[in-house]
Amino acid sequence: MKILNLYCGIGGNRNLWSGEHEVTAVEIDSEIAAVYQELFPNDKVIVTDAHQYLLEHYKEFDFIWSSPPCQTHSKLRYCQKQKVFPDMKIYQEITFLSTWFKGNWAVENVVPYYTPLIPQKIILGRHMIWSNYNIQDKEFSFIDLSRKNKEEVAADLQMEIPKCKNSRQLIRNCVDPLIGLHILNCSQITGKKTQTKLGGNLT
Repeated sequence: MKILNLYCGIGGNRNLWSGEHEVTAVEIDSEIAAVYQELFPNDKVIVTDAHQYLLEHYKEFDFIWSSPPCQTHSKLRYCQKQKVFPDMKIYQEITFLSTWFKGNWAVENVVPYYTPLIPQKIILGRHMIWSNYNIQDKEFSFIDLSRKNKEEVAADLQMEIPKCKNSRQLIRNCVDPLIGLHILNCSQITGKKTQTKLGGNLT
């Protein structure tokens, strides 16, 4: 498949995907993109705004994965004095993909501190997933980021700690590779499906 991997970070979700797929990864931070490229040298890595890239290139792919920044949605907001508006790009992308994209797609984020404005498809581990295809329920370990250092998180994910600044944050931002593989595998089992309307039945 031709896969678009948006907000790729250092590629936690990508870590266990097969090399048979043609993956285009998008990351706005050039230093993070360089780490991803080193880890996945056969992927095409583009340094640009993932939100805009989706709008301009969605028709070129068979499967789209998006992991928009989670900081403004996280329950950790309760611990922070400075309050901020939630970044609504995630709901823009879910709405856009469910309406216009003909292939399978999955949008991943944290379980938010509020009731999701669009109901999710499933929760796996600490990840909330929206998608237009059936993702089989499966039990994964819940990684408690609030109580673990980067070495412990890397061990849980079975990934190496990136050799760059902000390595702690980068490894903590990673999707569990086992969950990333499960979501992709389910998309291949399901085949191409589209939603008749947002939150509606699959056809």
